[in-house]
Amino acid sequence: MMHNLGLAYKARKIAVGTELSIEKMRQKKAVLIVLASDASENTKKKIRHKASYYGIDVMESLTSIQLSQSIGKTNIKVIAILDEGFKNII
Repeated sequence: MMHNLGLAYKARKIAVGTELSIEKMRQKKAVLIVLASDASENTKKKIRHKASYYGIDVMESLTSIQLSQSIGKTNIKVIAILDEGFKNII
């Protein structure tokens, strides 16, 4: 799964970060949210609420370190997947 997140990042089919992910949900561009299992309770609550409102699935199986390593960044808590094809392989 981490490899596929890296591919999606290189293909520019993800949005990284809490606020950008929320923006993509509002724009109806996000098809899946990947939320770090060790994100703060506030971040989890905010993302779960927005995802529920917009009818978007949330996956919480990776830690922040794993998310960060998968796309070559640091301190990543939330990633929005913007492509159905990548959603299906993640």
